[in-house]
Amino acid sequence: MSPDTPHQRPLRADAERNRRLIMTTADRLFAQRGATVPLNEIAREAGIGVGTVYRRFPDLQSLVDALFTERFTMFLDLATRAARLPDPAQALRHYLLAAAQWRAEDRALEVILANASVDTGPVARTRDALGRLVDGLTERAVTAGAVRKDFASADVYAFLYMIGAVADRTNDVAPDAWRRYAEVLMVGFGLEGAAAAAHPSAMTAEQLLESWPKPVGEQG
Repeated sequence: MSPDTPHQRPLRADAERNRRLIMTTADRLFAQRGATVPLNEIAREAGIGVGTVYRRFPDLQSLVDALFTERFTMFLDLATRAARLPDPAQALRHYLLAAAQWRAEDRALEVILANASVDTGPVARTRDALGRLVDGLTERAVTAGAVRKDFASADVYAFLYMIGAVADRTNDVAPDAWRRYAEVLMVGFGLEGAAAAAHPSAMTAEQLLESWPKPVGEQG
């Protein structure tokens, strides 16, 4: 067995690189075409063997769930760091803006959320852990009077849905446009704090037209 021992660590590194490549490729294809892309095609696009893909992910659902867990682990980290901030308003604002930036840059997130096994196993536990942290951030802000009295955790998720919709439409035209509307929404929640000079300006008429929906055959 000893002759094989030196090769174990490189093999593990190779396996992790393959796993990362599979997930990155799936991200790109899901963003373009939804979660119906077969594993065989993901393997071909990634330039690795089909057998390697199936060793990492036995079916498409396990790949989607892995992507979900990765995403929500990142959101958990953002919420955990925000919760450590002593000021409730700053903590909520920090999470909202950090989470919005991740959402704005992540074109596959909606597809992954729609197709993950969110009510079972580790995926459900990760979802629930994030929910508890968001509840805590919300309750602290309401108790401190940092937001309007009827502000609720559901508003956090709706905020991200709305920012995601703006970002998905404007990403190629005005990639920072979502920040303007994030500030508008936070002011509506009663949560203020950024200098007006830092707010992006409204899109131009040309940018708005360029972001307008196009027939499927004309989309990039």
